[in-house]
Amino acid sequence: MKQISSRDNALYKELKHLASSAQARRKMASTVLDGTHLCQSYLDNFGQPTWCVVNESSQYHLEIAPLLKKAEHLLIFSDSLYQSLSQVDHGVGIFFVIPTPDSAPPANLTQTSVLLENLQDPGNLGSVLRSAATAGIKQVFCSSETASAWSPKVLRAGMGAHFLLNIYENADLFALVKKSTLPILATSSHASKTIYECDLNQQVIWTFGHEGHGISDELMACATETVKIPHVGKMESLNVAASAAICFFEQVRQTGH
Repeated sequence: MKQISSRDNALYKELKHLASSAQARRKMASTVLDGTHLCQSYLDNFGQPTWCVVNESSQYHLEIAPLLKKAEHLLIFSDSLYQSLSQVDHGVGIFFVIPTPDSAPPANLTQTSVLLENLQDPGNLGSVLRSAATAGIKQVFCSSETASAWSPKVLRAGMGAHFLLNIYENADLFALVKKSTLPILATSSHASKTIYECDLNQQVIWTFGHEGHGISDELMACATETVKIPHVGKMESLNVAASAAICFFEQVRQTGH
């Protein structure tokens, strides 16, 4: 256990840079899990973090104390220093520093997977990941223009989903779909078939795209089937995260899982 109270401390400066800078997270191949839920999920699914960072006045908090008994690499910061590190207002006072997972993608898609092209909003991305994990999907592929899946904001929105998924960033979506023999599904308001009429009692590839523009014309052309989500209200379309959740759980319903 290390206690740190000086702003001149080299480790404090490194962690502050990591917490606030996407460039630093890429360079250091690390990210930040803020809050007890994410920290507990990481311990349960991966093991020890690089650092467990705690606010001095919160170390005896009922939610935090059990985590501290399990964490091996503990840093305790003074309250003022901790506040400058955490990106969460009114948090409980704990975050983990972890290495960003980086595994090689499979050569072929052989199971239900999600392809995300140019999804920009961290909240939407985190919600899609959460829905995918809850629906039992294991693989998510993100294009290079999609928001960073391991950013703190996406991690918070995902609520631990990251640790139940294989997430592949900077994926070549076109190469993946060209090799795949599975049905490739895209949603479109112009489709004639609804999601409820589609045969989802099989492995499929789901594609979702940019919040405003959807998937590109090029990726849409690769879809073997387009489906629509029927609605009766006057709204033109659903949020991409809501659309993905409806699709995933219609597949869950049809497969009976």
